[in-house]
Amino acid sequence: MPRILAKGDNLNELNANFDQQRLLEPVFLNSVPKCGTHLVRNIMRMFVPVNQQYHRAFIQHAILREHQVAFSPAMPHLSWGHLLFSDDAAIVLRHTHHIVQVRDPYDWVLARARFFLSDTFQGSLEHLKGGNAGVEEVLNMMIFGVHGKAPTLNEIFTHNAVAWLGTNITLLRFEELLRHVRNLETDEAEEFFAGLLRACGMNELPADWRERVRIGSDRRQSGTARENLAGGGRDSIPDELPDMQKRLVDYAVPGLRKLLGYG
Repeated sequence: MPRILAKGDNLNELNANFDQQRLLEPVFLNSVPKCGTHLVRNIMRMFVPVNQQYHRAFIQHAILREHQVAFSPAMPHLSWGHLLFSDDAAIVLRHTHHIVQVRDPYDWVLARARFFLSDTFQGSLEHLKGGNAGVEEVLNMMIFGVHGKAPTLNEIFTHNAVAWLGTNITLLRFEELLRHVRNLETDEAEEFFAGLLRACGMNELPADWRERVRIGSDRRQSGTARENLAGGGRDSIPDELPDMQKRLVDYAVPGLRKLLGYG
């Protein structure tokens, strides 16, 4: 199994600086891997009592049955993970406020490549680090997968996002969240975060919401933020996906960007 060596945070301690209203219904923050999971999770942790945050596990399909209590209406929790669409997940999440976060597939390819080439990630692709494979080859592997070692972009987005569309979920785009985090003083940001909290069953935006978001979105609190990834392999990945790789994404997943609200 892959290992992720990410630093911890002190958000549980900072949570105590704010008056917290208890959750009345369970909330699950679901996301496609490498779509800003830590950002939405850390922000929402500032709006929920620590003893209602489910820290026992980052919930995924393989351990879902062991952690069904996270979705119990009788004991509401805020939980998070990468939970692909399945019969078990649909049943367990039936009475849970369910957020599904996605990212522009063009940028997702870059984020996934940086993560796999960093020392924060330890798994079956160690042999690619240290410049053993060219940047373009690594980007193509992020799109088309590595046989027996890493799934394709199509497989990941299909099972973690697309299959959830049209169900009782709220689709959250990473780029929109990030834009409003960076422009907290605007009326649009206030409307956005009020809507995000409503989607989580929380109908009141606290007067100090901006400070909560600032603390939760502090990149120093995220072990997987780009600048906090260990090792230097990530530095070879460009800031923008090359034109050919954009065309390859469009070939591999035609219509995906439009379906998710991009392009």
